[in-house]
Amino acid sequence: METGRTADILDSSNAQKREEIIGLLKQAYWMELETVMSYVTNSVNPDGVRAQEIIESLKTDVQEELGHAQQFAERIKELYGTVPGSMDFKAQQSYLQPPETNTDIVHVIKGVIEAETGAIEHYNKIIEVTDGSDWVTQDMVIAILHDEQGHRRLFEGFLREYEAEGLV
Repeated sequence: METGRTADILDSSNAQKREEIIGLLKQAYWMELETVMSYVTNSVNPDGVRAQEIIESLKTDVQEELGHAQQFAERIKELYGTVPGSMDFKAQQSYLQPPETNTDIVHVIKGVIEAETGAIEHYNKIIEVTDGSDWVTQDMVIAILHDEQGHRRLFEGFLREYEAEGLV
């Protein structure tokens, strides 16, 4: 009896699609955890009066990014995947490494914008891949995408301010 409905993502007939989604979620998980590490670093190392707003923003973002990683981990498990351990981690965020001088706040701002842009691009891919097959993951990622867009927009504003003052 054909109802025109597709099987739920947890159905065994969707194992291949589920594995594809789990792979994308694992990548998102690592992106978020690496961002947490980078944001902790860049919320501690900067010096100077101008750095304070960036430091405070990153401290707040650390908790939100960690929450995203936890959401991705939970969804990986719900899809019958295994959340990877630390030995599988491979760092990618060269752009968020500490600057040569602790007063180079523009370096930090640009690194955050690049990290958020990468997350936005990856999350849009997950949204496309899950369309019509995994509404729960899609809904979760749309909400996380909203957060990442807000972070990027905030740091783009910081960069515009530095540009307007001739500090870039």
